[in-house]
Amino acid sequence: MEGFGFKAPELKVFTMPTCSSCPAAKQIAIEVAKKLGLPYREVNMNTQEGLAEGIAHQIMSTPSIVLGDEVIVVGRLISKERLEEEVRKRLEKWRARASSEKRDENLGRC
Repeated sequence: MEGFGFKAPELKVFTMPTCSSCPAAKQIAIEVAKKLGLPYREVNMNTQEGLAEGIAHQIMSTPSIVLGDEVIVVGRLISKERLEEEVRKRLEKWRARASSEKRDENLGRC
């Protein structure tokens, strides 16, 4: 993603059609992703692919939200402010890691 200096992680919301909190979780995640310039994707755990992806993240309840490979919340609704705060914290870690990897890569070229 532009502006990060690294490929931005995807913000994913794991949902089920029967989940009453999922529409609100989706809307919150969409707004946070848009505000922070992140890619967003809904993962429907009612499909084989979605269930497999959920299991890979050890997610068995919805709504759940994941940034890249880091689980932020499982099985409950989170406020937009709290989600944004959690995502920003994790983005700082990603940015530091990407910066460190780039520095190491540049040192290897000398």
